[in-house]
Amino acid sequence: MVRQHRISLLLLLCSSPLAFVAAYSSETACDRRCLANSLIQKELFSAPQSDNCTIIVNITSILYETLSFDTKDMKMTSRIKVNMLWNDPDLGWMQEKYKYPTIVLPVDKIWIPRIVLDNSIETTMEPYTNDVQVRRDGTVVHSVVLFTMVSCEINLFNYPFVMGSCPVAINGWSQKTCALTLQIADNVSLVGGSRGEWQTMDVIKTVDTSNRVYLQVALSINPFSAVVTLILPSGLVLLADLVSFALPFEGGERNSFKVTLVLSFTMFLLILSDHLPSSGKCSPLLHYHFCFCLVCLVMSTLASIVLTRLSIDNSFLLCRRSAKVHPSNSTKTQDDSLDQEKDTGVIATQSGNLASEMASLQKIVNFLDNMDKGEKEAQSKVAFAYLLDKFCFGFFIFIYIIYAIILISITRTDICKVNNLDFWDESHHKDDNFDYSYTGP
Repeated sequence: MVRQHRISLLLLLCSSPLAFVAAYSSETACDRRCLANSLIQKELFSAPQSDNCTIIVNITSILYETLSFDTKDMKMTSRIKVNMLWNDPDLGWMQEKYKYPTIVLPVDKIWIPRIVLDNSIETTMEPYTNDVQVRRDGTVVHSVVLFTMVSCEINLFNYPFVMGSCPVAINGWSQKTCALTLQIADNVSLVGGSRGEWQTMDVIKTVDTSNRVYLQVALSINPFSAVVTLILPSGLVLLADLVSFALPFEGGERNSFKVTLVLSFTMFLLILSDHLPSSGKCSPLLHYHFCFCLVCLVMSTLASIVLTRLSIDNSFLLCRRSAKVHPSNSTKTQDDSLDQEKDTGVIATQSGNLASEMASLQKIVNFLDNMDKGEKEAQSKVAFAYLLDKFCFGFFIFIYIIYAIILISITRTDICKVNNLDFWDESHHKDDNFDYSYTGP
């Protein structure tokens, strides 16, 4: 009996190491996919729940690119690649149990933090890759791409010579006692600086007095296109209007030319209204410039029409018409009278009536005197009209010089300022129960 007990004890002692080795061998035989599947089976779709209900996500680097800028609607579209990491203890494993330092998990099988942009109009968040890297201590390394549109108020008063900045506020979220905190590094890079007439000069991470973080995107406009298509044509149209004073206004050629200038300038007004915002806190000075040019063109056209009227009649009022006929009509009538008088004179001569001949000669003299008087009056009217024309020419030159001086003085002074950070005030009115968490597509 004692012998059997000793044999059983000996067999038990010999089988224990073998069982331990077999169990250890079965645990270490699990590869990376096996480990990944075991973590996937946990279904960790909710955020890590720490004692203080705060999740800390480290943004290691940001790659920023401006896709477009809508000058009329003042909206900026951007592409932002964000490299981030955070710790989820439930995704860790023991080194003694699994020897692998890192594994790869599908992005839609674990919880992924969603980045919030406070001033965005529309934001789309997409994973950069469909996999995330998980380390032994539960640290998750992941990259996302943000396609965002933000409203950006830039001072366009001196358009097209404009330099401004747009904030892109990247932050976490806070729901009373719980929060997602982003710790953003200074590693912010810029790619693709030129997009149309707008150029992205620089992008830097900025922290305000309330420790709120945003990306300050410095923008500027390449003025070449706007100068060629808007400013230069307006100046050339005004120059052509001044040169048109050299045209005679009797035949109406000048009036038709000035009307053509007004119609062509209206086309540039349509281009301007389609390209720039027509209202706002800092409406472009170019709108007022075009209004001034249009008013001057219309005034010049009206002045030319009035001078044409004065060159024919003493009054420019339509309700007052002179009883005198046009010199050409008067000349024609007087020519007819002359022919009649000649015929009368011939008849009188043939009849031998000396008194009738003298009367005919007197009428001829009167006719010549009236013709000379009419020509002098017509020349006087035209001379007076041309005198007023010279006065109008000098007046417009004086107005343009004064306008140029005032325009340069206004553009040199900073009379309009905008606040691009006013959206922070609206952030306090957000719904505290709104859930910003993201669990994958």
